Amino acid sequence: MKKNKRIRFKNNDNLNSNRKMIQRLSILILLAFCSQLFPQRINAQTADNNVISLAELIKQALESNQTARKARLDIENSNYKINEVRSATLPQISGSAGINYNPLLQQSALPGDFFGQPGTTILVALGQEWNANAGISFNQIIFNQSVFTGLKAAATTREFYKINSQLTEENIIEQISSGYYGVLVQRQQLSSIDSTIQNTKKLLNILQTQLQNGLVKKLDVDRVAVTVSNLESRKQQLNNAIILLENQLKFLAGIPLNSNVTFAEIDINSISIKSLENKKSDFSNRSELKLLQTQKRLLELQLKSYKSEYYPTLSLMGNYSYQGLGNEFLFSAPSDKVNWFNVGTIGLSLRVPLFNGFATNSRVQQSNIALKKLQEDMSLTEQSMSLGYENAVTQINNNLLVLNSQKQNMELAEEVYKTTIENYNNGLASLTDLLSAENGLTDAQNNYLTTLLNYRLSEIQLLKAQGELNKLLE
Repeated sequence: MKKNKRIRFKNNDNLNSNRKMIQRLSILILLAFCSQLFPQRINAQTADNNVISLAELIKQALESNQTARKARLDIENSNYKINEVRSATLPQISGSAGINYNPLLQQSALPGDFFGQPGTTILVALGQEWNANAGISFNQIIFNQSVFTGLKAAATTREFYKINSQLTEENIIEQISSGYYGVLVQRQQLSSIDSTIQNTKKLLNILQTQLQNGLVKKLDVDRVAVTVSNLESRKQQLNNAIILLENQLKFLAGIPLNSNVTFAEIDINSISIKSLENKKSDFSNRSELKLLQTQKRLLELQLKSYKSEYYPTLSLMGNYSYQGLGNEFLFSAPSDKVNWFNVGTIGLSLRVPLFNGFATNSRVQQSNIALKKLQEDMSLTEQSMSLGYENAVTQINNNLLVLNSQKQNMELAEEVYKTTIENYNNGLASLTDLLSAENGLTDAQNNYLTTLLNYRLSEIQLLKAQGELNKLLE
């Protein structure tokens, strides 16, 4: 009996020793878990990497993105279009020169009375075999309504391209910001999975030791090993997703894909609802609406240009030339054989349209219909903007409620996990309970981070609905 008691006491000592080991390990797990629950900002700047913030990344994209550069080239090109139209209002000056040889001169029929041969007709060659001329001519528009209207349309076209460039930049800001927040949230998910893997591996090592001592079943060890494998797979998938999203951001910003660039961490867990203050439904500063309004002005100018076809046009014209005539080659003949003289004219040209088969009227009616269609587009766009704004406000409020709820769930899952570890160490909870609590905590963290990303994206949509995406550059 005494021998059996000693054996029992020895086994109790082993159990106590194992329990103390598990308790110490549990404390380490809890410390690691708490550190990943409240992550500090990561200083990602290293000797080999360049850290770039969200505002810097957006500015880089606006400077380097091919679509943004093309939009700016359209603005530059519009200046040359204005100069092209303006050229029609300036004097049109041209010079000319030529020399002609006439081996067969044109003959004219004259009455024979001139030559003392009444009743006959005599053919007489008029002109000289050689003639040359050099001159200059000009034409200046005095009144042409189509040209003046075209000049206004060209200036409006430049404004159209400026607004289109702004719209392009806003689309780039939206894409960059959404992708940037996505990267940061996925990094937090990766950090969470890393911590879970480390904790689970430590538990696996303990179970393997206990298996060698015959304290646990092999099935328990295999279950934890499968959990580690699944977590490793999820980590790899998340790593791949982060790389793809970072490459997409580099592409949008015009950064070489093989460059060592790190996107700076920001505190995306802090929630600000300033964007919900001073709600407004004035969309006059939205680039989409400004673009349609500019298109309307262009169509109105086009209509005015068509109507100007009914107006007369008046031009000032003139020319001067120096001409020479002779029956010998002018530049080698004796001076007394060549006649040189000046010729000049100046005058006004008036053109009055009378009838063109109703072509102008048809163009005017088509332009009126185009204006009516654009008005419908503007009305639809305003309704769409109003809907987008209301949806953005609703979405951000819903996401805020869900985010608070998910945060509470995560904190509750943390408490459950802590309690389960303590119960497991005291032999009051099974391995199944511990793994279940760990899975519940991981799911709660992922749900919180997913909702956090949705909230940040809804913030971007609200800024877009308010026409204030440029605030992200601050």
